Amino acid sequence: MGQVKRVDGNRPWAAIVGYSRAVRMGKLIEVAGTSSTTRDGRVMFPNDAYGQTKYILEEIERAVIELGATYKNVIRTRVFLTNIDDWQGAARAHGEFFADIMPASSFVEIGRLMLPELCVEIEMTLYVD
Repeated sequence: MGQVKRVDGNRPWAAIVGYSRAVRMGKLIEVAGTSSTTRDGRVMFPNDAYGQTKYILEEIERAVIELGATYKNVIRTRVFLTNIDDWQGAARAHGEFFADIMPASSFVEIGRLMLPELCVEIEMTLYVD
């Protein structure tokens, strides 16, 4: 499959958990669950599904570019919401990035995330041909 390339999680808990923001192995890139937190652990756009989704997608895009891909390579997104009633805000931000790309996508309600102000987390899969 080739060499493994990683983008650091750059969050206070990354070393504790033992994860990377994104990993590329050959043509496949997997992006870890990403929330709207800063490098020092602050939550951006507390309890705002649209703001968090947009922030997350901008953060992931930087990691994807670092691994030699673009959002045109996205084949799957997974959007986790602590309240499925917030899906429209998250979907609006998601559509701003992916309306022309149309990856397979899931919007799923979950119990909670690591910090109480977080309401969205996103994972992604890319294939670079």
